[in-house]
Amino acid sequence: MVTQTKVQKNLRKGGNVAVDPETEKMREMYAQTFKEFKEGSIVKGVILEIRNSEVVVDIGYKSEGVIQASEFLDISEFKVGDTIDVLMDALEDNDGTVVLSKQKADKLQSWERIIAECGEGKTVKGKVVRKVKGGMIVDVGTEAFLPASQIALRPIKNLDDLLGNIYEFKVVKINNERKNIVVSRKQFLEETVSKDKIKLLNELRVGDIRGGTVKNITDFGVFIDLVGIDGLLHITDMTWGRISHPSELVAIGDAIEVVILDIDKEKERVSLGLKQKTPNPWDDVEKKYPVGSRIKGRVVNIMPYGVFIELERGIEGLIHISELSWTKRVNHPSEIVAIGDIVEAMVLNIEKDAKKISLGIKQTEANPWDDVEKKFPVGTKIKGKVRNITSYGAFVEVEEGIDGLVHVSDISWTKKVNHPSEIFKKGDKIDTIVLAVDQKNKKISLGVKQLEQDPWDKIEQEFKVGTIVTGKVNKVTGFGAFVELNFGFEGLVHVSQLSGGDEGVQVSAENLVKEGEEVTAMVIKVDPSERKIALSVKEYLKFKKDNEGR
Repeated sequence: MVTQTKVQKNLRKGGNVAVDPETEKMREMYAQTFKEFKEGSIVKGVILEIRNSEVVVDIGYKSEGVIQASEFLDISEFKVGDTIDVLMDALEDNDGTVVLSKQKADKLQSWERIIAECGEGKTVKGKVVRKVKGGMIVDVGTEAFLPASQIALRPIKNLDDLLGNIYEFKVVKINNERKNIVVSRKQFLEETVSKDKIKLLNELRVGDIRGGTVKNITDFGVFIDLVGIDGLLHITDMTWGRISHPSELVAIGDAIEVVILDIDKEKERVSLGLKQKTPNPWDDVEKKYPVGSRIKGRVVNIMPYGVFIELERGIEGLIHISELSWTKRVNHPSEIVAIGDIVEAMVLNIEKDAKKISLGIKQTEANPWDDVEKKFPVGTKIKGKVRNITSYGAFVEVEEGIDGLVHVSDISWTKKVNHPSEIFKKGDKIDTIVLAVDQKNKKISLGVKQLEQDPWDKIEQEFKVGTIVTGKVNKVTGFGAFVELNFGFEGLVHVSQLSGGDEGVQVSAENLVKEGEEVTAMVIKVDPSERKIALSVKEYLKFKKDNEGR
């Protein structure tokens, strides 16, 4: 058992012992102190002895107390005679020794100090000391719980990075009975950000240039952290030129300077611009690229209707598909150019306000149609290749890129042509003659039948009325049969002029004659203006019968 001090022994004797005034004073203080001793209270004590694993403390009680050295953060900082605060854990243990605790006294005093200094809703500083289930423990003078959901504004991948760091927290809840505190770093940051945002919104001015950091990239633009508020840099305000995605110009984490374009304080939105830091290249576009001038540019985009050419960063012109070639029939611009090609073009038109420039490639070359009338005057004989066949005629290439049309009506003087494919096929080389040239509309009319004299000019000499002819039926219709004659002519035997039926009885031509059958008939009418020859089998048979009877 710990030996009692001389002072304590003298104070406890009482009776008629003679004592000096100083001793009497100490006895009175001891008596007063003794009255206040109770378990759970904090009292002051004096260090009497410091041993290897324990510290002996005199609190003025009937016996000294012993505190484990481990309760002192750094025992080397203390010495005999120092006064310290201790908590009376028990008035006596089994050995009659008072049970003291410095650690519990420190904790209780810290708790009381914390409660006094900060209530719920106040801000405290604390050190993150360890991870626990559901969050972390923060030392704010006493241990406080920081829930995982309240650690930061956004999820943190590695919580170990926070250990040992000192931050400011918001006191969310205090439970006096359980002696615990819940804090939030997130709420503190939200309030701080909100205050900073309001402050910054009041400071910002349209036209200001501000530094920031690329925080997020989307298809439509970039969010920039202006240190206190996020602003949107729309893709259309990133460059005067063309980009497909914001990531072509910036990456997350990039430091960037932007221009304040608009501020909406109610919605707390800031619109930013990057291209506005440089002059608008369209301001003097008419001086740099006057109409009629030749330019060189790079193909940056190809659409079905044309090609976009970059003249310089921020300025593009359009070559319409119709302006790619004078002569070639271009189905898609990719037949002529590819992305990345450097091409020469002529400026055709500028719409500065609409930011449009019309360009042409074909205008950099001579228009072959300008002298087509001189090269192919009417009456010129041309040998060309059938390039295409339609229901109304055949297109013949007279030279590279220039076609002429042989209309179906200009294929034969005498033969009835229903479709040009009856006479020609694609790739055939044929002789033609120029009938007309329309330079303005880029058209050349050609003929094949005009290479020969019109046989109808002497038709009445070859097929006089009353002439007997023989030919093959090449077509039968309901109203008659067409018969192929000499020199390519064709005659019609009307159904009424076919033999084989009784008078007054209507009979179909198909029942009287077959295609391919050879018939003999008499020419009964020739009409050169209508280019028609009328034949009659009946008249021939009658003529034959009359001559046989003679």
